[in-house]
Amino acid sequence: MSEALLQDALQLRRSGKIAEAAEIYRTLLRRQPDHFEALHALGIISYQTGKIEEAERLIGQAAASNPGASEAAYNHACLLQRMNRLEEALSAFDRAIAVRPDYIEALVNRGGVLWTLKRFPEALANSQRVVDVRPDLAEAWNNHGSALQAAERFEEALAAYDRAAVLKPNYAEAWKNKAILLARLQRHEESLEANDKALQRLPDNPELLARRGDLFALMNRHDEAAAAYDNYLKRKPDDAKAWHARGFALKLLNRRPEALACFERAVALEPNESALRENRANMLFELERFEEAAEDYQILQASPAAPTWLPGYIAICHLHCCDWRTLESERAQVSAGLEAGAFVIDPTGNAILSNSLAEQLQCAHIWAGGKYPGASAPLRQPERPQHDKIRIAYLSADFRAHATAFLMAGVFEHHDRSRFETLAVSYSADDRSPMRSRLERSFDRFIDIRDMNDAEAAVVLRDLDIDIAVDLKGYTAEGRPGLLGQRIAPVQAHYLGFPGTMAVDYVDYLIADRIVIPPEHRAFYTEQIAYLPDTYQCNDRARQVLVPPHSRADYGLPERGFVFSCFNNNHKILPETFQIWMRLLSQVDGSVLWLLRDNEVVVRNLRREAAAKGVAPERLVFAPRTDPQSHLARQSLADLFLDTQPYTAHTTASDALWMGLPLVTMLGSTFAGRVAASLLEAAGVPELITYSSEEYETLALRLAREPATLASLKAKLRANRDSCALFDTARFTRNLEAAFVQMWERNKAGLPPETFVTGSASPS
Repeated sequence: MSEALLQDALQLRRSGKIAEAAEIYRTLLRRQPDHFEALHALGIISYQTGKIEEAERLIGQAAASNPGASEAAYNHACLLQRMNRLEEALSAFDRAIAVRPDYIEALVNRGGVLWTLKRFPEALANSQRVVDVRPDLAEAWNNHGSALQAAERFEEALAAYDRAAVLKPNYAEAWKNKAILLARLQRHEESLEANDKALQRLPDNPELLARRGDLFALMNRHDEAAAAYDNYLKRKPDDAKAWHARGFALKLLNRRPEALACFERAVALEPNESALRENRANMLFELERFEEAAEDYQILQASPAAPTWLPGYIAICHLHCCDWRTLESERAQVSAGLEAGAFVIDPTGNAILSNSLAEQLQCAHIWAGGKYPGASAPLRQPERPQHDKIRIAYLSADFRAHATAFLMAGVFEHHDRSRFETLAVSYSADDRSPMRSRLERSFDRFIDIRDMNDAEAAVVLRDLDIDIAVDLKGYTAEGRPGLLGQRIAPVQAHYLGFPGTMAVDYVDYLIADRIVIPPEHRAFYTEQIAYLPDTYQCNDRARQVLVPPHSRADYGLPERGFVFSCFNNNHKILPETFQIWMRLLSQVDGSVLWLLRDNEVVVRNLRREAAAKGVAPERLVFAPRTDPQSHLARQSLADLFLDTQPYTAHTTASDALWMGLPLVTMLGSTFAGRVAASLLEAAGVPELITYSSEEYETLALRLAREPATLASLKAKLRANRDSCALFDTARFTRNLEAAFVQMWERNKAGLPPETFVTGSASPS
């Protein structure tokens, strides 16, 4: 009777009449509650109709009623595994395997349970048993590879994945897992090859496409990384992190507008993800879209986990916009952060904001300690070949059309080739400018390390047996102080680019003069000072003004009114100085103030500030940035250059003085605040140096009201140009070479670096 009912139920199930079949099984169970076939079949029907708990109960009863039924034990185990009752599932799989030791499905799933329970040694033993039972099963070898990987038996794991791929050539999972392991082992080229094998079998798999981009990025193949992420994003355009990764690759390729577009897409998808917004803000900063960058930074600052550096960078953004409305609180936040030892601002930004040498030293210590601690051990070569010439390496990102190159080009050309061998170590792209070509010709060797990291570059540079390494960037944008941190030369110095201390023990000397670093300031510099006798700043006497003169009207200037000018970067303008300028405009009828136009936000904010001080906004005239020749030529249209504090004119001061434009400065308390004074002294017009804001204002007003006095100063500058120390490139180069000789002679004698005045044995 029971057998007939079982056959009827089976037929009903085959014809899709599940409910009728279930009723027959219930009838059998009413007659015999432990009826194995009825319990097992009804349990399967319950599973198929989504009644998981009922299915587990029925199949569990079936397995208990017939311990020799391995299939029932297996099915019960699978249900328990699905319900996350893992220990019970493991026992059920064990019961099935005890009845049928070669039950491959039970063995495989048992391994999955052990894996989930993180019982990895048992999972490995289980996977070994699986491949022993079925050595021809690709899936078994793939699982065994994962178990071996968890046990950190990496080479055996790779062999297992290879075995799986041999058994099943189209088995993408094995290639994928091999790629993951090879990436973990940092064997990125091999990982990419394995990942591509998987992609051949699953060409639209998003995980594989994304990993391809990641691998290119890890290998610094940024072009290919960007293309791979682009391919992935065509299929998964809502992946914010992939947009971010593509943006980062484009950033490293210096394709900044495209990078920003990627970061913007990432933020739109995940607006609450701080890391994405931070990178967008940083890219806006790099693109000099400072107002938008500040908005992002301010949103980030509202987060409880906001980085400590945000107040400083908000302040810098606002300075670039000449937005001073919150400047006092931002200054206070930066000062308090530095006093507490926190990274709140970079040293270059702090030099713009602060007039405290102690604060600048503290800032440099914090910055250096966090980013450029130097090599863990000195990496000097114990024995070095003797050179007939002193080998000097200049390190810079500015061997191109850049202010540093405009100042230094003549020095490079004037080096005494009988005594010095010069090397350029460049780490920026070739801008293919005439200046780049000129610089390449001026060195004995020109070495491009832009595609090397600091450690890789250090190996190359140490092999060159450099005697003195001179960093021309310091902590300014694009600088790579980490190169000196690798100790690439016995003597290491920094010069020109960064006006302050680097606060590290691997920079031996800072090249300066007695005005920018008077003896009483030396305690705020960790370097020994190599004092040059005239001025620390070099100039290129060979530069010429080839642009035909323009009229004032061409630049929107009044034909007869007095033109005050300041061609310093807008971020150097602080409210204290601007207030003096507005008083000058108020006292000199018909006068205007001629400034650079760095961005439209500056124009808006400065004109607002002028109006607030009773000065008509149109009396501020803004000049666009232009090529160096045109910039020099237009300075002859101005009457007087007004300098800034706490960061004075540097290259812009030399430009003005070269063109015979008098410049009034105030002597500041930091290196950056004393450069213009050094240049005026070297140009032979020290009478343009003032020592207080009152003196500064008084002198500027007097020169605006005394045309004869101003004309006399202009004539003096023109007369001095061919004889003064500031523009005597050959003289400066001889002084610099004398400093290099003193540095090198001390090193050869086994003496430590020591402050000296060029031409003297010790400082006076």
